[in-house]
Amino acid sequence: MIFATIEHILTHISFSIISIVIMIHFITLFFHEIVGLYNSLERGMIATFLSITGLLVIRWIYSGHFPLSNLYESLIFLSWSFSLIHMIPKIRNHKNDLSVITAPSAIFTQGFATSGLSTEMHQSTILVPALQSQWLMMHVSMMLLSYAALLCGSLLSIALLVITFRKNINLFFTRKNFLIKSFFVGEVEYLNDKRSVFKDTSFISFQNYYKYQLTQLLDYWSYRVISLGFTFLTIGILSGAVWANEAWGSYWNWDPKETWAFITWIIFAIYSHTRTNQNLQDIHSALAASIGFLIIWICYFGINLLGIGLHSYGSFTLTSN
Repeated sequence: MIFATIEHILTHISFSIISIVIMIHFITLFFHEIVGLYNSLERGMIATFLSITGLLVIRWIYSGHFPLSNLYESLIFLSWSFSLIHMIPKIRNHKNDLSVITAPSAIFTQGFATSGLSTEMHQSTILVPALQSQWLMMHVSMMLLSYAALLCGSLLSIALLVITFRKNINLFFTRKNFLIKSFFVGEVEYLNDKRSVFKDTSFISFQNYYKYQLTQLLDYWSYRVISLGFTFLTIGILSGAVWANEAWGSYWNWDPKETWAFITWIIFAIYSHTRTNQNLQDIHSALAASIGFLIIWICYFGINLLGIGLHSYGSFTLTSN
């Protein structure tokens, strides 16, 4: 009873802290000079990470197994993974540019776990025989860490696509308006417009340089986070194959979860390949990562919704009974 109470308290503490962190983050977007708020944001994410870590440890102690046996526990671990990824830039003392992705992802994931699922799904249950293995921690933790990293990297790639296409659309309409003016407007007005264009050249150049720097930053972090996630995914699939051989007598059964995990691996293998080709970088790799974003949700959440296959332990149907 005491462990359940502590878990309940830690759940609300972590959710409250991450909610405050989100508000601080939006404030820092508009007021960059407030250094104290940025430091508070970082401390808040650390406090959230420690709270979720305590929650998982407490649940591990009183359940007797690593807390990755159902959808609720996996969502909490996914939220913990987002918080962990948030700490990555601190390792090399980089400015934390991942907070715009990791903080909202952590709060939405934990919010859905605590409020979107029924209370019955929050209860820890006895593991089914197939899950009573030392491979549970290795396989499932690697898969969830890979989902968190790949989702963050994919969101950064989507942001890169949005900025790039928006820049191209604005450039198209600017050229179109310039041609219309030069065709219909008199020479005097055209020259006046031309002078005003020269006046704004420095501002436009600054905007283009800022967008270039931003796209390069997004590309830099998306590649590194996706590379980390792809490594975790590969380890997770390989360890899952070994576990499947122990539990079911076969390394691969083309189960829906296995199939979609393999599709996810293929998509991000294509992403990695586009990064090695100079002509396919940036836009093409970002498109591959954007497709991967949808595939991950199908693999992780879609299969659980259907509750089919050998990996249906975390489905809505089984965990609500």
